[in-house]
Amino acid sequence: MGEAPAGRREGPGLRTQVGWSAGIGALAGLALAARPGVSPGRRLAAAAAGAATMGAVEAEARRRQRPDEVPALWSRIVASGALAATAGWLGGRLAGRRATPLAVGVASGTVAGALALRPQKVVAGPLVGAAVGALLARREPPTTPAVTAAATVVGFRVASAVAFRDPQLRLLAERARAEDLPFVVPLESRTRRVGTDYVRALADVTGGTYTRGATGVGIIGSLDELAGPEFDPAAADPRVRAFYERTTDYKLDIVPEWRAWVRPGYLLYRTFVARPLGQANVPMNQREAQRGVVSRIDTIDTDGDGRPDVRGWIRSYAATGDPIYVGIYTTYRHEGRGYVRVGFPLPQGNFTATLAPRAAPGGGLVLTTRTGLGHAGHYLAYVDPDTRDLTALAVRGFAEELSVYVEAGELGAAHSFWVFGLPFLTLKYRIRPTTTIAAG
Repeated sequence: MGEAPAGRREGPGLRTQVGWSAGIGALAGLALAARPGVSPGRRLAAAAAGAATMGAVEAEARRRQRPDEVPALWSRIVASGALAATAGWLGGRLAGRRATPLAVGVASGTVAGALALRPQKVVAGPLVGAAVGALLARREPPTTPAVTAAATVVGFRVASAVAFRDPQLRLLAERARAEDLPFVVPLESRTRRVGTDYVRALADVTGGTYTRGATGVGIIGSLDELAGPEFDPAAADPRVRAFYERTTDYKLDIVPEWRAWVRPGYLLYRTFVARPLGQANVPMNQREAQRGVVSRIDTIDTDGDGRPDVRGWIRSYAATGDPIYVGIYTTYRHEGRGYVRVGFPLPQGNFTATLAPRAAPGGGLVLTTRTGLGHAGHYLAYVDPDTRDLTALAVRGFAEELSVYVEAGELGAAHSFWVFGLPFLTLKYRIRPTTTIAAG
């Protein structure tokens, strides 16, 4: 990932951070000392020791922390162990005799693995928990739920750090100016639901001229904006150029191909996140897509020159009007090459895919994040409502590639997605012109 400019740190003060950590440590000390026969005085001493330890860890981690970095991994592991100890004690109180070391280990490992998100870690979590729980169950007397939970989480995180050395999330900037992060679309949703009227609401804020369902426009102004070492626009098939520059002249039929392993998780995400949010609500199967999909591009002219400055490609289900996705498409240039930025507005934030162009055989075009170029990738950003500053994370565990091609005289596209290196979805498109002119 390319170097990002230093952000302007204005977070909580060091005393506040150390105070919170000391409080977590005190609770962990109490939890770890909550055993039969331990006197109140020893429990208070354990709480004091926990507070002192966590306070010192936090102070040292913050002292070493550089701008736009998260605290060191070792400090985060210690903190997660302290939190796990308190959670283990509480779980043990609720479960009673059922809180055996094996049960607590499996439960703690499962939670730790799920929070890690990476599929390999999700699977490894309960396995590590079972191993730790079985080992601690041999002790006489068996360890308490607090000790088991803390040992499981710390063991899991240490093992994960050894096995997976590539961080999947990286803090790029805290409170940085939008112009310092050209690969991030600095446009957020000011409401909890994004919805198909997002561009109109954005126009109300920016004061630009809004056009709903613009005609004769594309998701980018000109393919020439993407010229660079790996893509010569002059070599692109005229039909590929026409699709990008006059997207509204085409109708797209979509066929989603989900990998079986991701379907259960996506169904939960879709039900509880995507639909209420009005964003990233992709069809589960071709039957859903065949019920009808409406596509339009809404534009905003912010400078009054008659050309769109904001292009929002909005796709929704014809029967319900529910959004499939709302994407803001822009281009920019950096070090002699063009990039396409696609920003998906979220409440007070944005998820941006920045894709690099590459020529494909037969005059096709590939837009991809699977490249070593510094700017290409995915970014999750929070937009400060008052200052408009950005706090941005690089999401390295996500990747995508869109290929638009001509095959047997017809336009087609394949849009593939990976998470943590595992393919999970391919959207295949049949692209048909709605006018004879667009067919080229």
